Amino acid sequence: MLDPKYLRNDIQIEKIAKQLASRGYQLDTRLISRLETRRKELQSETETLQNTSNRSAKAIGLAKAKGESITTLLEEVNGIKKQREICESQLKDVLEELSAIYLTIPNLPHESVPIGLDESQNKTIRHWGKIPQFNFAVKDHVALGEAKGFMNFESASKITGSRFVVLVDKLAKLQRALIQFMLEVHTKEHAYQEVYVPYIANTTSLIGTGQLPGFAGDLFCLKGEPGFYLIPTAEVSVTNLARDIIYAATDLPKKYVAHTPCFRSEAGSYGKDTRGMIRQHQFEKVELIRFVEPKNSYHALEELTHEAETILQKLELPYRVISLCTGDLGFSSAKTYDLEVWLPSQNTYREISSCSNFESFQARRLAARWRNPETGKTELLHTLNGSGLAVGRTLVALIENYQTKEGKIRIPKVLKDYIQEDFI
Repeated sequence: MLDPKYLRNDIQIEKIAKQLASRGYQLDTRLISRLETRRKELQSETETLQNTSNRSAKAIGLAKAKGESITTLLEEVNGIKKQREICESQLKDVLEELSAIYLTIPNLPHESVPIGLDESQNKTIRHWGKIPQFNFAVKDHVALGEAKGFMNFESASKITGSRFVVLVDKLAKLQRALIQFMLEVHTKEHAYQEVYVPYIANTTSLIGTGQLPGFAGDLFCLKGEPGFYLIPTAEVSVTNLARDIIYAATDLPKKYVAHTPCFRSEAGSYGKDTRGMIRQHQFEKVELIRFVEPKNSYHALEELTHEAETILQKLELPYRVISLCTGDLGFSSAKTYDLEVWLPSQNTYREISSCSNFESFQARRLAARWRNPETGKTELLHTLNGSGLAVGRTLVALIENYQTKEGKIRIPKVLKDYIQEDFI
């Protein structure tokens, strides 16, 4: 959430509106200004009535001490009380309306983010690895997986419905190997602390990270449990570890890694990636989360991005790094790098990780703070997260990039300790 004090300033709100317009969001400055004017009026009126009430209470005390009648004074106090209650009720309504608006306003893009309307205007930062050349007709991951009975969409459809998969035998082991490999790299080489977190989150947690109220349609809500949702990403559970916490400077940075299943309705993706494992309702991710001092957050973003890249480099999967333009940024993000891995069957790169700096946007919703030793005051910290990596898409990339003419899948060297196979 943006700092409300800037939305209360006429000059600042116009500046903010221009920044938000660059990401395709039209801020209703007139509505906010009107509500803020009314808020100030009601707050002033409430304070005046409270002061009047206090003076009247003192007058009643003095009258009692003198033995004078207080009937008229009591009538005045009761009248003031009723007026104050009306003002307080109206003020509460205005504050709730403003709060509801503020929760729908996306984050401001960082000055280094490319200006653009959509993904076509994203900026390529760098490439890594050589795109593999095949002397045979390339198959996609579905054909390769189903040919050996290792990938079963029909059974998954019977169990649940579309956009689910059953992985069998060696492919299930390969996915497990990838998860273990990612966790060990991030804990042993990158000094992340592994955490196991709930796969169900409440409404407050999802508001805290920005999924609610705007993106309820992308979530799976649990019936019979009001306000409970399956998590769309470990970001929700792990970032909420900082909710209502004040960290000492010596506690920062906090670096967490978590493996969880993720659940998404994909409400806005009808007809997209209907074949295979690219876009599913349930998938696995290894997620990286950081809580840092504000001055260090953009250095931390570069570090986190390189840590996610390390997984692709160790697997020897070609990829590119994209800086998302303003129009393609996620709701809560101030800056995002996407990692896109090469998929031979599609002859293109596809997203496999998003690494984002949210600055204080989530922290303000979460009351996630740290105590600045230079001032002794509490300040909002900055939160970051990135996939390190999306396991299902890594599995897809590995299957397709490591396929052989015979329809087998070679196992990368770094996974030999996790799965004792040369091919599957």
